[in-house]
Amino acid sequence: MPTKILLLLLVVCCAVPSPAEDKRAFRAGAAIADITPPLGEKVVGSFSPFPASNIHDALHARCLCLDDGETKLFFVLCDNVGIVKEVYDQARSEIAAKSDIDAEQILMAATHTHSACVSTSPKYSPIIAKGIVEAVLAANKNLQPARIGWGGIDESSELNNRRWYIKEAKHRTNPFGGVDTVRMNPPRNHPTLVAPAGPVDPEISFISVQSTNGTPIALLANYSLHYVGGVPRGDVSADYFGVFADSIGPMIGAKDDSPFVGMMSNGTSGDVNNIDFRFSSRDPKQTYEKYEKIDEVAQKVAKKVAEAHANISFRDWVPLGVRRSELTLKVRKPDEAMQAYFANLKVPENEKFAYHRHEKTYADRVQALLEGPDEYVVPLQAMRIGDLAIASIPFEVITEIGLELKTLAPLEDMFTIELANDSRGYLPTPRQHKLGGYETWMGTNRVQKDASELIVKELLSMMQQLAE
Repeated sequence: MPTKILLLLLVVCCAVPSPAEDKRAFRAGAAIADITPPLGEKVVGSFSPFPASNIHDALHARCLCLDDGETKLFFVLCDNVGIVKEVYDQARSEIAAKSDIDAEQILMAATHTHSACVSTSPKYSPIIAKGIVEAVLAANKNLQPARIGWGGIDESSELNNRRWYIKEAKHRTNPFGGVDTVRMNPPRNHPTLVAPAGPVDPEISFISVQSTNGTPIALLANYSLHYVGGVPRGDVSADYFGVFADSIGPMIGAKDDSPFVGMMSNGTSGDVNNIDFRFSSRDPKQTYEKYEKIDEVAQKVAKKVAEAHANISFRDWVPLGVRRSELTLKVRKPDEAMQAYFANLKVPENEKFAYHRHEKTYADRVQALLEGPDEYVVPLQAMRIGDLAIASIPFEVITEIGLELKTLAPLEDMFTIELANDSRGYLPTPRQHKLGGYETWMGTNRVQKDASELIVKELLSMMQQLAE
């Protein structure tokens, strides 16, 4: 073969990218779908649900899709207090039927607004599933060449551990005829207060994606704050999660003529709210109009994220990964003494119970556990974005669990999304179980007392696999 022809062939071959190089193109897409419930559906977030009578602001399913050329990851956040696995599974089935998306690569979670409606309602659950499907399919369709960055910044002023050591035993009674060591939401500005029983996690973590020309596409944040509240009875609202989502875009350069999706996920906030119990509710600094505190918290958090966002580095490509497993946990059951205690409660309906105001509620919850399954199979999921790990847990997770995961995670950075892929109640640590309090009560917590240790071990194993 003549030398000139051989050289030409070599040049052509070198100019054509290999299949592996073709795949090293990073893409991102985002979308949003309406999941606002119809009026009349029951608002859940307190001991007694009540009908929705006003839509203050719409509820949404928001989706971020990432694609490294080989693996896709989907993050779906829904404005709801907690969504059961059956609703998520319905959405996964429909997504699989309508696309080639691997349903195992989708992380779905509730934000935990206390102003949304019951996800198990026959009338409302199809609306949630439909919204999830629409958001995922649209985000996948919206994929475009992109860059990605992530970071974090602390904001501790809105975080308070709500579990307190208090002196007076009368403030620590429980619905089972006993006295706990700590209490959730104690009397405010009261001499009986001693100290909080656990930590807070001040970090706001976030992931940001933008087009190759620098136009913001989406930002997903994560903060360990239960919710804010201050919502009138009967109102439907996305709480501060929705206000943050609407506010963050303009702060990082999103324009009205370019679609942008903001998202706020809940971290490990099972024992954290933004009430400072050292101050009276009558203190001027603690007095707010309806929705005022929601807006204040959302704007404060968004401004912090925008501040940190200005200093992150965007990358043209990072590897993605996902691991998913199922863990079988034993369901807590009442012993004979507890069954006998509730059997002997003969107080008529609507009359005050002798010992604790929630005895009837927990009598029903304990009975449901007694008659229910002996085991739960809970889904766990870990995702990798470069040297960032994201864990998901289907419980309301005590903050110290999230902090332990951050300390032990094998990747450089990580955060946890709670109430993901299912909703199974509270997840305290064995240490917190010994202290008692609302988050540990049987019926609030439903699984074996060492469940958090098993979950942490499994998640760390999955993250190690992703790191390798």
